Amino acid sequence: MPRWIAILIVLLFFQNDALANDADQCAAGNGIYLSGVVTTLPVFSHGRVLQGVELSHTHISMKAGQDGRTYDVAMDNLFAQGYDQQRNGVPPPLDQLHIGDRISLCGALYTSGIGMHWVHSNCGRTPTTQAPNGWVKIIASDGTESQNLEASTKYCSLFYR
Repeated sequence: MPRWIAILIVLLFFQNDALANDADQCAAGNGIYLSGVVTTLPVFSHGRVLQGVELSHTHISMKAGQDGRTYDVAMDNLFAQGYDQQRNGVPPPLDQLHIGDRISLCGALYTSGIGMHWVHSNCGRTPTTQAPNGWVKIIASDGTESQNLEASTKYCSLFYR
């Protein structure tokens, strides 16, 4: 067997193992796991104001590998590390998402329509199916994943006292 085929097999094994571990980790955090390909650029969406902080979102569409469906993904901007209350735009690192990127998500499905939300930290609280300990991660071509793009806990006090 040529060496490059053996290397490819090993990479695919570890990539699938990492994704399986993510699915298990997501389930342990009471979330639903999806992975797939980004099909739209990130779009900023205004939200209501809570204690002077706008609860805006960034939306993308993702075609899931599990079922082939396209999901609307609503990411809470204030859980993105680069969130700035004064900026009306997609915050870093969510602005890194591009069409064709592979991502993994852990969150809660919409109660109506096809989509996912709560793809962010739950601020160390006990996760529930309505409030899982979620994430958004970019999957590189070698199968490695980025850190959670929605891991900031700076504004947790707005929701948990």
